[in-house]
Amino acid sequence: MTGRRLFAWCVVLALVLAACSSGSGSKTKSSTGTTATTAPRTGGQSGGAWPTYHRDALRTGVEPNGPTPGSLRRVWESPGIDGAVYAEPLFVGNQVFIATEHNNVYALDGTTGMVQWQKNLGEPVPQSQLPCGNIDPTGITSTPVVDAGRGLLYVVPFTMPPRHELVALDLTSGAVRFRRPVDPPGADPKVEQQRSALALAGDQVLVAYGGLFGDCGNYHGYVIGARADGGGNLTTFQVPAARAAAVWAPPGPVVDNNSVLVASGNAVGTGGNPDLSNSVLRLSLPGLTLQDSWTPRNRDALSQSDQDLGSTSPVPVGDGLVFVVGKEGVGYLMRADGLGGVGGEIFSGPVCRGFGGTASAPPMLFVPCRNELDALRIEGSSFSVAWRVSGVDGSPIVTGDTVWAIDLSGGQLHAYRASDGQELASMPVGDVANFGTPAAGNGLVLVAGGGHVIAFGN
Repeated sequence: MTGRRLFAWCVVLALVLAACSSGSGSKTKSSTGTTATTAPRTGGQSGGAWPTYHRDALRTGVEPNGPTPGSLRRVWESPGIDGAVYAEPLFVGNQVFIATEHNNVYALDGTTGMVQWQKNLGEPVPQSQLPCGNIDPTGITSTPVVDAGRGLLYVVPFTMPPRHELVALDLTSGAVRFRRPVDPPGADPKVEQQRSALALAGDQVLVAYGGLFGDCGNYHGYVIGARADGGGNLTTFQVPAARAAAVWAPPGPVVDNNSVLVASGNAVGTGGNPDLSNSVLRLSLPGLTLQDSWTPRNRDALSQSDQDLGSTSPVPVGDGLVFVVGKEGVGYLMRADGLGGVGGEIFSGPVCRGFGGTASAPPMLFVPCRNELDALRIEGSSFSVAWRVSGVDGSPIVTGDTVWAIDLSGGQLHAYRASDGQELASMPVGDVANFGTPAAGNGLVLVAGGGHVIAFGN
């Protein structure tokens, strides 16, 4: 055979081997003993990379790769999951993690949706044991967080007798690596709700607390730091206010430049110096000491009318700016390196009554509102409304040039073109809990709805 023909045959053989390798997945055995096929590489990405609420520590909610809305279909649907789901699905490697109000945690195969393992973390707390609230029973309400380096999933169940614990589960097997009390020292667990997503900051897991629906009891807003290895003492920050000032927004603490950003809610009563209810706070890491703050001038009026600022988390939006919007419907921009104290914002303007988690793809910011989705364009030190759509109240995420959000009351997942808000697709998902938000990875968009996890793709 001539050298030229030998070279040609080598090229053909290499192409055939490459096609075989990329066109089929590998087989792995799950902890239940069943065989599952791992997903082939797509778009240069293998599996999911969505380990925390809205994908990263800044809660941007942006995934580079996603499905094409025009050819969207259900790729898989998980078996039924036990309990209401307020937590966002997480997608890491070829595993999807979901947590429920019955204190059940599931690991699903990211290719098939089949259950790899399930772990129950104790009896949830029935509504009858609490002085107020609107979740019955209450188990795991917050979104967990994955530490891929340690191979752990951190989750906070609320269990009987009423108490919160930080539990670390092995990603592969679901085995409990440790569990420890994580209620704020001296606080009454029955009036402290752990709704905000967990955050991982170096060697700490951050756990935030607010009050129950109805604002009953002597609760306070807290951020707790617990060592990621389960040892040591808790680090505690309590929002300075007479009572309440919850840290309750679903996105939870935002880790930015080796510090933490949170927003606080209404105060009940007056007192404390300073009173940092209805404020954006920057805390140090790992000590969780107050470094900086911003408070609107109408803080007291917001508390009196239950229009608290803390219904969303503050989010960095590029160019050294931070954005926040609360129930009042006014959006604020402040400087990240100097939040501004009382009334020190650099811009404010009407937006919408914000609830949940934003998605940030500068210069665009997508804001969840009561019964609408608003797209803001942030330019220089101001913003304007680029477009809005009604009938959507879930927290948005972004894949490529597509915005995904859920109509919670109608049980529909919607896809919109990010540039102008044109609807590109709509798919039924069933009942979705308040503040529900999708996740994305490996060319899929995931929704917890109708008692299942549903994966949409092409």
